[in-house]
Amino acid sequence: MPMQQKKKKRKRKEIRPRNCRFCDDAIKYIDFKDAETLLKYQTEKGRILPRRLTGICLNHQKELGEAIKRARIISLVP
Repeated sequence: MPMQQKKKKRKRKEIRPRNCRFCDDAIKYIDFKDAETLLKYQTEKGRILPRRLTGICLNHQKELGEAIKRARIISLVP
C-alpha cells in the first residue's frame, strides 16, 4: 500500500489596497520638468515601472509615461 503524501498548503500573500499617490495629493498634472519625481518611477536603466509595482491608478500611469518620454527628449532623465 503506497504512502499518502501530505499536500502542502500555500500561504497566500495578504493583499493590501494601494492608493494612488497622485490622487491622494490631488495632483492633476504630472510635470515633465520635475526630474526627481520622474526618477522615482524608473528603474536604474531608465525603464518605466509598471502599475502593479508603483500602485498608481491608470490615468496617472498614462500621464507619468508621457511625462517621462517628454523628459527623455530634452535629456532630463535617462
